[in-house]
Amino acid sequence: MSFINLKEKVVQVKVVYYGPGRCGKTTNLEYVNRKFRNQIQSEMVSLKTHGDRTLFFDFLPFDMGQIKGYDIKIQLYTVPGQVKYNATRKLVLKGVDGVVFVADAMEKQREKNIRSLNQLHENLQAYKESIFKLPLVIQYNKVDLKDHGVPILPTSVLRKDLNSRLQVPDFEASAITGYNVAATLKKIISSTVVSIQKKLL
Repeated sequence: MSFINLKEKVVQVKVVYYGPGRCGKTTNLEYVNRKFRNQIQSEMVSLKTHGDRTLFFDFLPFDMGQIKGYDIKIQLYTVPGQVKYNATRKLVLKGVDGVVFVADAMEKQREKNIRSLNQLHENLQAYKESIFKLPLVIQYNKVDLKDHGVPILPTSVLRKDLNSRLQVPDFEASAITGYNVAATLKKIISSTVVSIQKKLL
């Protein structure tokens, strides 16, 4: 649930980038951190978690206006993707307002994507949150690797695997080149802000 600072009149919104190991979560945030420097209020903080890391920074979406007269501050987080760090992933999801699920479009990562999405569902349930109700955007990352001869799953297959039941907004993307990174971010921010506005009415 978003945190409301009455003194500073700011609504803090927490968005988590979630997905399997090495799918491009960190690369997404690093691109945002470079591309939107003027909208970033804090340095990117990296917390080491037993060999993996959690990243976060504050992002100010200037064009989103206000919620009931309050400014909006988005806190962007990534979580470690490796299976053994599920406790850290679960902890970072506490109080989440919106999630970007970053899937790896490489053929060999198909099962890992499905397992990771199922785990997201379970971890959200631990906080009495539903994956079907929480603002969620799915990003199919690494589509650029097709140009380098790497076997990539067609988007239709990725959708069938990951989005046939959820029916949430989704994007093909390349976090390395920046393709659809900003579009993904804008969509999750707008969906999350709309959701919070409804809760505050």
